[in-house]
Amino acid sequence: MSQQKPETPDGTPEPEDTTAAAAADATAPDEAATPADAVEETVVEESVAVTATEPVAAPVAQPAAADDDEDDAYLVPAGTVVAAGPGLLARLGAEAFGTFFLVLVGVGIALYSTFSNVGGGLGVGLGFGVAVLAAIIAVGHVSGGHFNPAVTLGAALAGRTPFRDLLPYWLAQVVGGALAAAVLFLTVPSNLPGLVSQTGEASVRSFFSSTANGFGTHSPLATLSGGQAEFGLVAALLVEVVGTAVFVGVILGATDRRANKQHVPFAVGLTLTVVILLATPVTNASINPARSLAAAIFSDSWAFEQVWLFWVAPLLGAAIAALVYRAFAAEPVEDSLFAEDELYVAEEDVLVVER
Repeated sequence: MSQQKPETPDGTPEPEDTTAAAAADATAPDEAATPADAVEETVVEESVAVTATEPVAAPVAQPAAADDDEDDAYLVPAGTVVAAGPGLLARLGAEAFGTFFLVLVGVGIALYSTFSNVGGGLGVGLGFGVAVLAAIIAVGHVSGGHFNPAVTLGAALAGRTPFRDLLPYWLAQVVGGALAAAVLFLTVPSNLPGLVSQTGEASVRSFFSSTANGFGTHSPLATLSGGQAEFGLVAALLVEVVGTAVFVGVILGATDRRANKQHVPFAVGLTLTVVILLATPVTNASINPARSLAAAIFSDSWAFEQVWLFWVAPLLGAAIAALVYRAFAAEPVEDSLFAEDELYVAEEDVLVVER
C-alpha cells in the first residue's frame, strides 16, 4: 500500500489515515485541493475589509486557533493591504476643531459686520462657506467633516456613519462651537456695545445677541423694520427645515462613491453660503444646531428660550434628506462622508477573531 500513496510536497503535514486519503484522491482527482488553497479562498470570501493588491501565498500550516470558531475567525495573510480608520478620540478632536473654526469665523464676522466693511449678509454667508470648506480640506479625512449635529444625524440615517458615533460627535461639536463663542464673547470691548447702540446703553450680551438665531419679534426682519414686519414660528421652521435638507442632501450626494469627489469641499462650502444667504433675513440662518446653541449661551435670555427650534428644524431637515437619499441612492454602512481609511500592509500572518 505504501507504493500507491501519492507524493506530497515537502513540509506538508502527513494525514493520519493514508488509506482514506489515497482513496479520496483516486475517486476525485480533479476536485482535490490542498489545505493552503482552502485557507486562501476563505480569506477572500469572508474578509470584507481586506483588499489584496497582488496574489499572496497562504501559509502551509493554519494556526489551530482558527479551527475553534470558523464562523467568527479568519486569517489575514502576510502581504495583504488592510484598511483601518482613525480612532474615536482623533475623530472627536477633528469634529471639535472644525466646529470651533466654523463658529469662530462665521459668528465672528456676523458680530462685527455692521461696521467692519465685509459686505453684511454676503460676508457672513461667505465666511461660513469658506470656513466649512477649509475645515473639510484640513480634517475631513479624519472624522468625515461633519461639524454640524444635523449632518451627523443625516449621515447616520443614510447609513454613512455608525449610530454609535452620533452622541460623541454631537458632544464634540457643541463643545467646539461653545469654545469659539466664548473666545468671541470675551474679546468684545466693554465700551463697544454702548457706542453702537442707539440708546447709548447696552451690555456685551445684548451686543452678542445680534449673532443669535431667532423668530417672531427677534427675527432680523423685525429688527430692521422696527417691529412692523416679522417672520413667525411657522416661517422660521419651514425655512430651517428646507435649508438644512438641501444642505445635507448635497453633502450626501456629493460624497457618494459614484460621484466625482475632486471638488466636493467647494460644492459643500458654496451650498452652505447660499443657504445662509436665503435664511439670514428669516432666522439669522442657523442650519447648524451647534452654532445656534453656542451663540445662545452668551446672548440674552430670549435666544436660549428660542434655541429649541434651531435644534428641531435642522435635525428634521437632515432626517428628510437622509430618508430621500436612502430611498434612491443607498450607500454601504459606515462610509463616513469625507473620511478616508488608512492603509497598511500586514507584515506577517494575522488571525482575526470577531467577538
